[in-house]
Amino acid sequence: MKIESIDIYPLEYPTQGYFKFFSTPLGASGRPAVVIKVSTDDGPVGWGQGVPVSTWCYETLETSILALRNYYLPVLRGRDPLDLAGAHAAMDRAIRPGFTTGMPLTRAALDLALHDLAGKAAGKSLYQLWSKPRRGRVELSWTVNATTLEAVEASVAEGQQRGYRHFNVKVAPDPAFDCEVVRLVRATAPDAFLWTDANTGYELETALAVAPKLADLGVQVLESPLPPARIRGYQALKRQGAVPLYMDEGIVSPVVLEEFIHLEMLDGLAMKPARCGGLVSNRRQIELCEQHGLGWVGSGLCDPDLSFAATLALYDAFDLKTAAALNGPQFLAESILKTPVAVENAVARVPDGPGLGVEVDEDHLAELAARTIRDWDLSQPIASLPGV
Repeated sequence: MKIESIDIYPLEYPTQGYFKFFSTPLGASGRPAVVIKVSTDDGPVGWGQGVPVSTWCYETLETSILALRNYYLPVLRGRDPLDLAGAHAAMDRAIRPGFTTGMPLTRAALDLALHDLAGKAAGKSLYQLWSKPRRGRVELSWTVNATTLEAVEASVAEGQQRGYRHFNVKVAPDPAFDCEVVRLVRATAPDAFLWTDANTGYELETALAVAPKLADLGVQVLESPLPPARIRGYQALKRQGAVPLYMDEGIVSPVVLEEFIHLEMLDGLAMKPARCGGLVSNRRQIELCEQHGLGWVGSGLCDPDLSFAATLALYDAFDLKTAAALNGPQFLAESILKTPVAVENAVARVPDGPGLGVEVDEDHLAELAARTIRDWDLSQPIASLPGV
């Protein structure tokens, strides 16, 4: 079996509610995503999805398309789709890693598609491919991302009305406002698993000052208070030990994670298959955390559809202990699946079919891609991309 063709569908999902990462220099828009269809010469088809977002990292929808079309697709076409290690090695040769893996959000689309294809070829779901048990459910955490205290109260109330019991709070750069937000959330949800995510938005002095206050308010995890290159800053926060210190941005490859563990920079990691090039890398990161006695929580990048299904499968198979901050169901208003992943009372049902366990509505995918309007400025018209 060989990879025969790979189609690219760039699109933007309509969104609902305020989420800071959906406001770009181009203005407020939808949630960018690139969907990949990998076809073989022997029948099976694999679907994957990358979720670039310029306000979170350097990958944009436009650069994802170029990297896929001009670099990754040529080196994967004709390969054995079941050779995951060989595929990742080929992608490393096509776009050489710098400090860490190149274009990881984009590569995740291909990693997921190859997992989907492998599962379908074997007639197995992901947990069966990994020889892992299955619970079939992942509880979700509600994201509190508000700019006023009134909006915080409204957000928490909406989450509780929809059955959510646990909360993750976006903080930084204002520590005084952050503490008030956390105080409100904790008062309203005294038994919740509560973690704060600064998305690298604090200075070191601010982080050192606010960490004990957040701990006193009942915060159980402080995620990404500093940019990942601030190694000495993370070491200082870990030595302070006020609240468990978890990293996210910057932890792309298992090699980086292993080095940061030995540098004593973190107490745990917020997992994201979409961030680190897909499931192969993220599985190894979970294993490293477990080997070194570190904690891990389940997070995401407002993952839609295919990325959401794959992430649920990973967290379920590796027995995630806390509610996952997978907020696609909270902020996304549309789906490209024939049967969207079910979420009821803040519990997501993990798909159980072969591969990713979900089926793409190709007509609706094409329609949503056609609705996505951008000044692409590529070397050839967007209409000439396969699948569009």
